[in-house]
Amino acid sequence: MNDNIFFFFYNLAHQSVFFDKAVVFIADIFPYIVVIIAGIFLLFYHEVLRAENLLKAFLQKWKEIILVFFSGALAWFLAYVLKFLFHTPRPFDLFPKVVSLFSETGYAFPSGHATFFMALAVALFFSHKKVGYIFIFFAFLIGIARIIAGIHFPVDILGGFILGFTIAYFLKNV
Repeated sequence: MNDNIFFFFYNLAHQSVFFDKAVVFIADIFPYIVVIIAGIFLLFYHEVLRAENLLKAFLQKWKEIILVFFSGALAWFLAYVLKFLFHTPRPFDLFPKVVSLFSETGYAFPSGHATFFMALAVALFFSHKKVGYIFIFFAFLIGIARIIAGIHFPVDILGGFILGFTIAYFLKNV
C-alpha cells in the first residue's frame, strides 16, 4: 500500500517543468520561508520588536517562542537519531526508475522535514489555533511535495508527522 500511494503521487512528477519546479520549491525552499514566517509571527504577534525594552519583552514571551522552536529542534534531532536506527532507504534507492526532482542523502524514515514542521505547527496551534491550522497545512504541503519529488515514501512522512505531533504535545504538557 505504501508503494501504491507513493507511485500515485510520484507519477505527478516529470509531467510538467513548471509543476516540477513548484514541487521542488515547496519541498526544498519553502520550508526555510515557513521557519522565517513562524519567527516573524511570534515576534510581531507579541509586539516584541515594538517594545521599548526588547530584552524584557522577549523574556516575557520566551516560553511560547521557546516551545515552538524547541519543539521543532528536538523533533528534528530525534528524527535523525531514528533514521540511524531504522536505516530505511529512500524511494530512488529501491526503485531504479524513480528519479528524484532534487538530491537528498541519508536514510528516509522518519522524514526530518515532516517531523520538524509538524512539531512547529502543533506547538503554534496550542497557542494560536487559526495560525496553527495554517502551519499544519504548510507541513502537509511540504510532506506531499517531498513524496511527489521522489524523496520520501508516505510512511516516512506519516512517521514524521506522528513524531512531530507527539513531541510538541509532550513538551506542551511538561
